[in-house]
Amino acid sequence: MKIEKDHQRFRQIVKGKIRKDLRKFLTRGELLGKEGKHLVSIPIRGIDTPHFRYGDNSASGVGSGDGEAGDQVGADGEGVGPGGTEEGRHILEVEVTLDELADILGEELQLPRIEPKGKHNITSEKDKYSGIRQSGPESLRHFRRSYRRALRRQIMNGTYDPDNPRIILERRDKVYRSWKTVRNPQSNAVIIYMMDVSGSMGDEQKELVRLEAFWIDAWLRRNYQGIESRYIVHDVRAAEVDRETFFHLREDGGTRISSAFIAGRELIEQSYNPDEWNVYLFHFSDGDNSSESDSRECCNMLREQLLPRINMFGYCQVASAYGSGNFITVLLEYLKDTENMVTTRVNVKDDIYDSIKAFFSAGR
Repeated sequence: MKIEKDHQRFRQIVKGKIRKDLRKFLTRGELLGKEGKHLVSIPIRGIDTPHFRYGDNSASGVGSGDGEAGDQVGADGEGVGPGGTEEGRHILEVEVTLDELADILGEELQLPRIEPKGKHNITSEKDKYSGIRQSGPESLRHFRRSYRRALRRQIMNGTYDPDNPRIILERRDKVYRSWKTVRNPQSNAVIIYMMDVSGSMGDEQKELVRLEAFWIDAWLRRNYQGIESRYIVHDVRAAEVDRETFFHLREDGGTRISSAFIAGRELIEQSYNPDEWNVYLFHFSDGDNSSESDSRECCNMLREQLLPRINMFGYCQVASAYGSGNFITVLLEYLKDTENMVTTRVNVKDDIYDSIKAFFSAGR
């Protein structure tokens, strides 16, 4: 029990270090590549691995055995540069589950738990053992209860011999586990990511989107039992793609944002009934659009067709080397009183922290 308490204390120290440097960890792109089986390996400075120490520490010197002052220790070798005078900085790689990371994210950003909608419409079924019955398959025979019934019968009949304790099961002694099907409410969600892939969205912008999408996924998966992610890219036309293509596709050409909104609306209509699914729509762009009229058309689609059917629409405008457009300004002008729309700006990686906090601070 003591070592278990020590392990728990060590885990608390690790979580404290992560919480302290959370803004820095949010911007570490290598975390995405290390993700596997819901575990992320994180390098943390200043923590020593717990270990046992044996023996008496009162002795001095470099070791045991005979030796004289000035004797060489170890093999010959060549150093590079002068000897250092400061302590080394300990770096320990620890494995943290995505759920733990999401909890730390929620605690540090003071994010409320999300209350899913439509959960009564989605159910999963599983079999739960609930009792005992007289018949059933041998694979479900309850050995202990069957044995006790046979023992009780033989004692009552006077056939039980303590010196030769043989228990012979008869058909009437056998009992079997019974089960019933339990229907559990499920809270399912879909995240639809949309991104501008025109020429003004370069690799740096895509990396910002990739990092933010990772943490959005982590937080929403912590709040829902089942979740799906879908990806839409657009320039003047929009298309659904897989995750790999979403983050690496590079095109040049113009931008018509309404094409992405049309694709997102069709995806929801075809596959995600809003009465049964919690729908999150995120759009990433540098804000350049083909025309003011298309931007206004986007606002009309949001107000009339999308926002009434989804939990939240999040628009993140990332800075571009070519200068950011004014789509975020149009959204704020035409939809400023909309409760389930959130807009953020991400110019550098440090802004991701504040962007995620803005997206989920209302717990939609």
